[in-house]
Amino acid sequence: MSKAELGVGMVGYAFMGAVHSQAWRTVNHVFDLPVGVRLAAIGGRDPVAVKAAADRHGWAAAETDWRALIERDDVAIVDICTPGDTHAEIAVAALAAGKHVICEKPLANTVEEAVSMASAAADDAARGVRSMVAFNYRRVPALAYARALVADGRIGTLHHVRAAYQQDWLVDPSAPLTWRMQKERAGSGALGDIAAHIVDAAQFVVGDVLSGVSGMTETFVKSRPLSGGSGLSAAAGGAGVGDVTVDDAAVFFGRFAQGGIATFEATRFATGRKNAMQLELYGSGGGIRFDFERMNELQFFNGSDPDEEGGFRRVLVTEASHPYLEAWWPPGHPLGYEHTFTHEFRDFLVALDEGTDPSPSFADGLQVQRVLAAVSSSAESNSGWVEV
Repeated sequence: MSKAELGVGMVGYAFMGAVHSQAWRTVNHVFDLPVGVRLAAIGGRDPVAVKAAADRHGWAAAETDWRALIERDDVAIVDICTPGDTHAEIAVAALAAGKHVICEKPLANTVEEAVSMASAAADDAARGVRSMVAFNYRRVPALAYARALVADGRIGTLHHVRAAYQQDWLVDPSAPLTWRMQKERAGSGALGDIAAHIVDAAQFVVGDVLSGVSGMTETFVKSRPLSGGSGLSAAAGGAGVGDVTVDDAAVFFGRFAQGGIATFEATRFATGRKNAMQLELYGSGGGIRFDFERMNELQFFNGSDPDEEGGFRRVLVTEASHPYLEAWWPPGHPLGYEHTFTHEFRDFLVALDEGTDPSPSFADGLQVQRVLAAVSSSAESNSGWVEV
């Protein structure tokens, strides 16, 4: 008996669109799932570019209007990979049309938009329409394993969390202005782009939420040259130059609701760092360290084990008993960045088949948005501590 098949319609075809396309193509070939997927249609405003993306990534059709994509009878899932300023409108419309929705992070550009999305998701869940926000780092097997260790009490009472996400792609002041540096398109800079990831990852592994923050942000390069294809208008300060209206870096302190303090750093100005995402947890009985540049490893210190001799031990997270690894390769054969999205879609499809709410939900995405807004408020007003 053939399994049910759901058509996917994806809005957006650039970097995230390419990554998501690969994951949709892969998920049913790796995991034995009760439901299959078909790449029904991909959407984007540029007819030539979106048609080329459809041909390259295996989509059956291309649309230049996201509304037309949502209306298609062969689309049951809408995957949103567009800039943040479009998330709310597309997601709310897709949910209203009875389509399941998965939306890239951050959920929206503002708390108000995120509230509208979470509200729509809650209303439509009652009629079986499901939604999820795409925080892919939750699906790194080592971080999923770290969450299990914490939940099992292996590090004792949480004392401190340290989280950092460092990139350097904006260090060069001649790098052109893009939508990611425009507040009206992106909402924020490093704060929303990459701090959102470490906020969610920290809360996921800890199993708790941040209750308050205190932070500061900085924009090191205030204006940048416009490229011919940017689609952005020049600032008043001179032809061919546009203002950077978001942060280049954000640092903040946080406190978890059930106890434990945290430090966060997110920057696109860490010279020499390409995609360095790190998470450390220290408790009364042990510690955990994770570095995405060695994503198949977890450093674990068990304070109650006399054989530890005061040091961390390296756990190679590639055993079949580790999260998601039962579907992949023999032990010692590592996975990569793209596999996290395959795991994400696997979990989404399982939830759809079971009729349960996928995680992280739009409500979870809203909570992260509230944290980001609190950091922004603290930084802009220089007011110190802000409750989430």
